[in-house]
Amino acid sequence: MPALDSFLATARKLQRTIVMPEGNDPRVVKAATMAIEAGIVKKIIVLGTEAEISAACAEAGVAERKFESIDFLASAKYEEFSQMLFEKRKAKGCTIEQARKMMSSRIYFGAMMTSTGMADGLVAGSIAATADMLRAAFHCIGTAKGIKIASSTFVMDLATPAPAGDKVLLFADCAVNPNPDANQLVDIATATAKTYRALIGKQPKVAFLSFSSHGSAQNEILDKVIEATRLFKEKVAAENLDVLVDGELQADASIVPSVAAAKAPGSPLGGSANVLIFPDLNAGNICYKLVQRLGGAKAYGPVIQGLAKPLNDLSRGCVAEDIFGVIAITACQTA
Repeated sequence: MPALDSFLATARKLQRTIVMPEGNDPRVVKAATMAIEAGIVKKIIVLGTEAEISAACAEAGVAERKFESIDFLASAKYEEFSQMLFEKRKAKGCTIEQARKMMSSRIYFGAMMTSTGMADGLVAGSIAATADMLRAAFHCIGTAKGIKIASSTFVMDLATPAPAGDKVLLFADCAVNPNPDANQLVDIATATAKTYRALIGKQPKVAFLSFSSHGSAQNEILDKVIEATRLFKEKVAAENLDVLVDGELQADASIVPSVAAAKAPGSPLGGSANVLIFPDLNAGNICYKLVQRLGGAKAYGPVIQGLAKPLNDLSRGCVAEDIFGVIAITACQTA
């Protein structure tokens, strides 16, 4: 079964409410309509003025609106949300006037809807920049308990199963944190394991990757990977998490059982990792693109993770079908 079909099935069971702030984009109203017609959401709330949404629907060929809409600037929630944002940010020097200005952004308004439970998750970014998305996420939603940084993962739906048999692997972090330290790598691994469980429904098997396997090489740039592995193993044991973990491991020793037997004998993963944690953004971004472009994998993402509520960013070059898939993934993250 393709990964997307699995996400759609899970989303149908969960029946969540998703907010989509960019109602001025024809791709968004088309995707919202597709999601409702496919039954993968309970409700979609699109933000925009009546003129914006009408124009977007006309361009997208959406004759019947099946989604709800809110003119966020005219909403009674605008002042309430502005006050809430002020309370969250006043210790950082934010004034009520600044909070009102931020809340005039449709992304901030949608993020606050998500934070307060009016929506279960948010999907945007077809127009908004990633930096604006992340700022709204940090200011309005914040990170999940026990996690200090947000991160990203790519869901790699492989053209050919990995040697251990997995069809889907998660790669992190490939889009957000340029050079995470050991503690940040632990946060990335924690969030990615949770994402894997939510999306795939199986035990996460986490490998911290490097150019060394169990001490086969020595270099100071390996230190943070070794330390992150130690810290994450302690966390898994202390919190009794259903997660397997090992590191530092070369990529082949993490996903090929025969190589693992030779390079990392006794590894609890045994070459069956399904969650790959990269030491930095250079490695992660390069690797996912190579697997996608040369290996023929479908890459869903970046999926934003580590937040208290799910918020996902879109590529500005996306089409409605891409947005539809991200809606399903966002719904699954609420599980």
